[in-house]
Amino acid sequence: MKRVFLETYGCQMNVADSELMAGVLERAGMELVDTPADADAVILNTCAIREHAELRVIGRLGEFAHLKLSKPDLIVGVAGCMAQHLRSKLLPKKKRVLDLVVGPDGYRDLPNLLRQAANVPTAEIRLDRDETYGDLEPKRAPGVRAWVTVQRGCDKFCTYCVVPYTRGRERSLPMADLIRQVEHASEQGFCEIVFLGQTVNSYHDGDHDFADLLRATNEVPGIVRIRYTSPHPSDLSERLIAAMAECEKVMPHMHLPLQSGSDAVLSAMNRTYSIAEYDALLSRLRAAIPHIAVTTDMIVGFPGESDADFEASMAYMRQARFDSAFLFKYSARPDTRAYKTAETVSEEEKGRRLTVMIDQQHQISGEHNDAWVGREAEVLIEGISHGDESQLHGKTREFKTVVVANDGTPAGSLKRVRVTGATTMTLFAEALDAPRREALVTIGG
Repeated sequence: MKRVFLETYGCQMNVADSELMAGVLERAGMELVDTPADADAVILNTCAIREHAELRVIGRLGEFAHLKLSKPDLIVGVAGCMAQHLRSKLLPKKKRVLDLVVGPDGYRDLPNLLRQAANVPTAEIRLDRDETYGDLEPKRAPGVRAWVTVQRGCDKFCTYCVVPYTRGRERSLPMADLIRQVEHASEQGFCEIVFLGQTVNSYHDGDHDFADLLRATNEVPGIVRIRYTSPHPSDLSERLIAAMAECEKVMPHMHLPLQSGSDAVLSAMNRTYSIAEYDALLSRLRAAIPHIAVTTDMIVGFPGESDADFEASMAYMRQARFDSAFLFKYSARPDTRAYKTAETVSEEEKGRRLTVMIDQQHQISGEHNDAWVGREAEVLIEGISHGDESQLHGKTREFKTVVVANDGTPAGSLKRVRVTGATTMTLFAEALDAPRREALVTIGG
């Protein structure tokens, strides 16, 4: 078994885990291939946060069942949160196609598990309180930014969320190990670091907190931008806000999940803060970093959410004026506390509420972006725009997507532009000067 096809579903944490798995496989002498048809083994790295993601993976396994008819020796595996969430149920449920189930703490032994699965269906779904993978080097995909996982697991136990059950309890990597990872990424040509964690700002290695990590990373040569996702409002300390305000390389953008604008719903979700507390935090954040862009997550249709609760969410979003938001219908997940609560909002009503919220947020996002027209911005060029070789795309410091004419500026360059137009999702701009070449990404992972 030499050739492995790896496909990723879900959030940036799953992308980082796939890069981790890719590194483990290549060090074992295996080759990553681009299509399932060329592989001896296929692995789906999965997400269990929402039912829709699981249904997509189940459908993909059906496609592999057909492929296995012509390649009976093909090893098919499911890794990640879905594997951990459904545990051994996946093997009997998909016994015609599925050979391997491996949870988030089993990647270190992935090559041996694949070899074992060639002979007998194999499951490795044990959670390990000590596993951080801090000593393993990922095979990073080409690009300007490097994902660095600083904290794994979660202790928050929001009532709708399966993460504490699929990824275990919180554990943080030593800051010295993380700084070595950042330095290595810089040496490879990456110029932006994105720190990841289920509740990334709860990071603490025993001696250093997340603010310390940001300040130390700010001093690493070659790194020009630092971002992180996703923090929990209850752990957003004054030390962290001060570090963001004082560290030049830490970008003025924060994704700060709210989930609901109703105190009653927040309490039922076990979010551990009130709207007043969240709003005071948002005010302190904006006072310390005046031009910060703030984005959020919202859920509609949580059990018990009344019309008044939904209207409270809509009203607070109008007040807070988030730059953008990820908006979702509530999806009941087995093993969570909320799963045992009877749903009170129909799917039809969930869909209506979601549509109304999306329309409102699109208007707010459009107004934010329209205000950029005529302003100057510094853009980190990421490459040629998808589907249009005449355009380049990149991000502002505030994480706004910008499109500008392709003048040959290479990825990893900082380019000064003036915004000339906007949509709810994108800023259009003209170049003002020659690019500053901060980094050139030349690696293939």
